[in-house]
Amino acid sequence: MQHNVKKYLFDIRTSIDSIYDYLGEQRNFNVYLANKQLRRSVERELEIIGEAVGNILKHSPDFCIDNARKITGLRYLVIHAYDSVDNEIIWSIVINHLPKLREDIVNLLTCIIHTNP
Repeated sequence: MQHNVKKYLFDIRTSIDSIYDYLGEQRNFNVYLANKQLRRSVERELEIIGEAVGNILKHSPDFCIDNARKITGLRYLVIHAYDSVDNEIIWSIVINHLPKLREDIVNLLTCIIHTNP
């Protein structure tokens, strides 16, 4: 496995952790909705996640990340169709899908670190 894939996995984990830091423990949708800076910060981290997943697929097309195409599609949407980003969809992704993605990424990193110290 290339060193770059490990770096991209770290980038994904870091971006997910940053999103959780931005939102705090309460993770309140109304607070998110009322704060443009917070929304833009979360969107930027989602862009980074999408870019990192896309780079992993470029370097290692057989690498398995659940919903990889949806993740890269979200990146495209946030960057190129910014005026049609739905805050409720972004919130749903953050609350419902990022925890699983983080768990998967941590497991992948653990496997990589233990097999390639």
